[in-house]
Amino acid sequence: MSITSLLPGALGFGTAPLGNMFRAIPDEEAAATVEAAWDQGIRYFDTAPFYGAGLSEIRLGDVLSGHARDDYVLSTKVGRVILDEVEDPAARDLGEKGGLFEHGRPNKMVNDYTADATLRSVEDSLKRLRTDRLDVVWVHDVAQDFYGDEWLAAYEQARTGAFRTLDRLRDEGVIKGWGLGVNRVEPLELTLDLDEPKPDAFLLAGRYTLLDHDRALQRLLPAAEAQGVDIVVGGPYSSGILAGGQHFEYQKAPADIIAKVERIKALAERHGVGIKAAALQFSLAHPATVAAIPGATRPSRIAEDVAALGEQVPAAFWTDLRQEKLIAADAPLPTA
Repeated sequence: MSITSLLPGALGFGTAPLGNMFRAIPDEEAAATVEAAWDQGIRYFDTAPFYGAGLSEIRLGDVLSGHARDDYVLSTKVGRVILDEVEDPAARDLGEKGGLFEHGRPNKMVNDYTADATLRSVEDSLKRLRTDRLDVVWVHDVAQDFYGDEWLAAYEQARTGAFRTLDRLRDEGVIKGWGLGVNRVEPLELTLDLDEPKPDAFLLAGRYTLLDHDRALQRLLPAAEAQGVDIVVGGPYSSGILAGGQHFEYQKAPADIIAKVERIKALAERHGVGIKAAALQFSLAHPATVAAIPGATRPSRIAEDVAALGEQVPAAFWTDLRQEKLIAADAPLPTA
């Protein structure tokens, strides 16, 4: 019940932006970004059918198919089946994430966590990714941000369908691990309480960052650590606001978040610390977190991420963050 042995390092590449998240990205730019990640030594890549209705998988597969399959680790997700018929991407009901991939492919997406849909999703992803196998499969977005008050119904369909199917595929050696990929802690807490099936890891996006980590610290991360369930941190830059962008939670950042970021930046500048280094290293400091997968759409961003991971951050910076109550008092620190 761990994927630590699979991962080639603490830094991976989250390819949601390659699905034309927020903007239409030229194919050449997307390919160059994946190649830049490869050239920088990154060997773990995460994607999903949801990202541009298969566009991210297609673009990732186009590049990775030129490399030996044994040389990289690949994860994708189930829960949404991509059809041949088309729809208006801007009109999709994505819960709190409305308009996120309005520049993606127009193929219709159907939410379905049943066993049959899980198997179909895996097969379709293999074709789009131009590969013969997946290493890790995440059950995608069975949470409040997409389903509101109906999220428990979606979760239950996944528990009896996708969870059991992926558990079997892992036991049969078809995949090496599975878990949930969500933006909320509640589905993960619920899953840790199950007697069976048992996941190997979780992909938690946006909930263990400099800006938002209190809830995850209370129960989820200690319980995951105790059970040996690894946490991969998605969105370590909180949708971009911690990396010079304007988005938080995939929308324009509100005033209170902008103000908090400015306070963190001021401390970082005082200590000569890059904001990316602070965000990335904080997310990886907890013993339950095993990797972070920031996204990018420009090749230069990859080099920045690699440099941020290796940057020396003085202990005094973390001390000041705590004293200013910008991070939780009990949050593990990189220097601890």
